[in-house]
Amino acid sequence: MNYKSLDDYPATSDALWLEYSTKASVFRIWSPIAESVQLHLYKEGHGGKPMATHSLLRKKDGLWELSLEGDFKGTYYTYQVKTKDQLLRETPGIYAQAVGLNGERAMVIDLKSTDPEGWDQDKGPEVGSPNEAVLYEAHVRDFSIDPLSGIQKKGGFLGLAEKGTKGPGGVATGLDHIKELGITHVHLLPTYDFNSVDESQLNTAQYNWGYDPLNYNALEGSYSTDPSKAEVRIKEFKQMIQAFHNDSIGVVLDVVYNHTALYEHSNFNLEVPAYYYRHWEDGSPSNASACGNEFASERKMAQKFIVESVSYWAREYHVDGFRFDLMAILDIETMNQISKALKDINPNIIIYGEGWAASDSPYPFEKRAFKVNVAQMPDVSAFSDELRDGLKGSVFEERGLGFVSGAEKTEESVKMGIVGCIEHPQIENATAKAWASEPWQSLAYVSCHDNHTLYDKLKISRPDAREEEWIAMDKLANAVVLTSQGISFIHAGAEMLRTKQGVENSYKSPDSINQIDWSWKEKHLQTVAYYKNLIQLRKAHPAFRMKTADEVRKNLAFKTVENGLLSYQISHNANGDTWKNIYVVYNARPEAVEYLLPGKWTLAVVGDDFNANTIVEGRIEVRGRTMLIAFQP
Repeated sequence: MNYKSLDDYPATSDALWLEYSTKASVFRIWSPIAESVQLHLYKEGHGGKPMATHSLLRKKDGLWELSLEGDFKGTYYTYQVKTKDQLLRETPGIYAQAVGLNGERAMVIDLKSTDPEGWDQDKGPEVGSPNEAVLYEAHVRDFSIDPLSGIQKKGGFLGLAEKGTKGPGGVATGLDHIKELGITHVHLLPTYDFNSVDESQLNTAQYNWGYDPLNYNALEGSYSTDPSKAEVRIKEFKQMIQAFHNDSIGVVLDVVYNHTALYEHSNFNLEVPAYYYRHWEDGSPSNASACGNEFASERKMAQKFIVESVSYWAREYHVDGFRFDLMAILDIETMNQISKALKDINPNIIIYGEGWAASDSPYPFEKRAFKVNVAQMPDVSAFSDELRDGLKGSVFEERGLGFVSGAEKTEESVKMGIVGCIEHPQIENATAKAWASEPWQSLAYVSCHDNHTLYDKLKISRPDAREEEWIAMDKLANAVVLTSQGISFIHAGAEMLRTKQGVENSYKSPDSINQIDWSWKEKHLQTVAYYKNLIQLRKAHPAFRMKTADEVRKNLAFKTVENGLLSYQISHNANGDTWKNIYVVYNARPEAVEYLLPGKWTLAVVGDDFNANTIVEGRIEVRGRTMLIAFQP
């Protein structure tokens, strides 16, 4: 077949998923430039020779298909494409739902047989407005691998599902800890099948965050109790999701559709060489991901793949949300198709991503899902780096300071984060331009898996400070996050002052760097309690999570904006709050300030005390590096 360009390849609307029944299995692949496609059947997911090889039949629009009679459940298989007289390597196929060891071969799966008991009744939490969610970003292995975690199935999906686990001093760990904090949604770093961990060598030390996708629709085997059996990882993942849902906690998947781990021998290139990637005019792969390639999401079959892939995770695994890595590599139209498909499946699904890319791309800026284009994606949210860097200093400057650590003139960036990055009459600053249409389109955060942990950043940027000062800065930073109008996002372990011992990019560092050290919970119980109280405060008071930009502009007014001192008032029982008026003061200065409250107020939060319940009038002392909240009933 001769086509003038990749965009001329015919697209198919047919489903490309394996179709299984006890009577027959239908295998399909799309490859308009293939001269032939072979199907190899194997007994095992690794090693050995094929039991049989069959040729697929060419259909219209680049589709190849073969129906085999009989029950093939548990049979492993690969496809092999021949193009330009060259036989490409075997591939499990980009639509593989179950894979064997290291994702080399797909397996014919009866998905119904992997459902845990009660799965048909399983569902996640209801979400009225996305900023009702309190997100908690965790890595499957990090959360349970600590020898003192008290968790039996350490490092895997089942470890996250365990209940009643205790750490040093009898503190709750794992799922019980997340429930105790009051988290609404756990955001899991990649759980699809990634490339960097050798699943056949799990007794040797290996670690990766998982941002190197291999099989998008299959699960990572190193998080299962037996990666050699394709069905095991599926059932255990469902058990984990069910355990979270039983505690009314949603599960958000971190997905990486912007690039693949491999390029030349990626599963996409082994089906249709070059089609699924963007290239410069000279034919070289473009690299907006800074990982060697970038996905051409705008092409019809690439778009179809992403939309059907996320829909599959939402339907089959009851997933409650998606976080898109380097979302600005993907195109706006695809993101809108994604959100429409997902909202049709489950209106409570939350969709957000990184509104930036790592490098330049040949695809036009105005067509890509940058945060400044979020207004064109009405169901999508993006991270507010304005708030992140305004609070703690730039992630690109190790010693850079922010509002909580003593910087001057960061207040406008912090204000922008507080209102959810919407247009607001009291924010006029070239460095903090509004980009969100509604407040929930912005994610309020100060730290995540990338860059230093919040505690490490504060230690590195303020080596002159004492331990109690770092702790006070840490608490104040997330106090601002959890009282901001956007979606609240917390890095797992921040509540116990998580450290990675100063390592800035720990994507393949050992467990000793990455694991949640549960002894730190016992050491820092007061800080954990502070975070728990912040979350309770946010959930109890809808004024901190107004649904629309108009509500925020009408009800939230800044009062004091000085170096290290910021205050605002929320009025009119905003968003149905029981408090008529709320006054919030953030004092990032090391010393206490005398603050004049206009009129009579009841103190709600003073430092660590969330039950102050004292009526005051006039001047009030706001201690250094603390938040004060007062209200009028």
